[in-house]
Amino acid sequence: MAAPQPGDGALARALNDALPQTQCTRCGYPDCQAYAQAIAAGQAPINLCPPGGEDGVRRLAALTGAPALPLDESRGAESPRWCAEIVEQECIGCTLCLQACPVDCIVGAPKLMHTVVAAQCTGCELCLPACPVDCITLSVATPGQTGWQAWSPALATQARQRYTAHRARAQARALGEVQRLEAAAAPAAGPTLSLVVASAMARARAARSR
Repeated sequence: MAAPQPGDGALARALNDALPQTQCTRCGYPDCQAYAQAIAAGQAPINLCPPGGEDGVRRLAALTGAPALPLDESRGAESPRWCAEIVEQECIGCTLCLQACPVDCIVGAPKLMHTVVAAQCTGCELCLPACPVDCITLSVATPGQTGWQAWSPALATQARQRYTAHRARAQARALGEVQRLEAAAAPAAGPTLSLVVASAMARARAARSR
């Protein structure tokens, strides 16, 4: 089988498979898949993923044939994998962290205490800026291990599956909101349309009677 080539969808898929799927956006793209597609299209370098670390850069280099550049630490340094924790007595139940989490690993409801399911947390840190009372902290989940040493293909697969489900639910909610707004607007539109039709018919009758 021929090796994936730049611009080829197969290359983008292979690159996405080589990324840790934390969906942290530190690379400057909205998710791992978008970053993989940019690399495949020759629009992004291979060294923008801190969670993958130097080992991750080498994985991407092997797929693209590009040199294994040092990790671009302007995107963040390679580090142990983090796990978010909510200081529960300070949580106000605003749900903003639930909305920010790309893998839906935070459990809670409006005005009720939230908690993080540690086994599902990717350490993306996106919940931190979302919290209005700064009640979320980070702890080291993999002391002494960084990059892919702190991760695994199985965890990456789990994270990607949860992110895919998260996006599907978000799209369904957005579609439901659009349908709700359309339904709410429909009764108002009915009489207006009837008036337009009635006016047109009156003009037609008046024209025939001349």
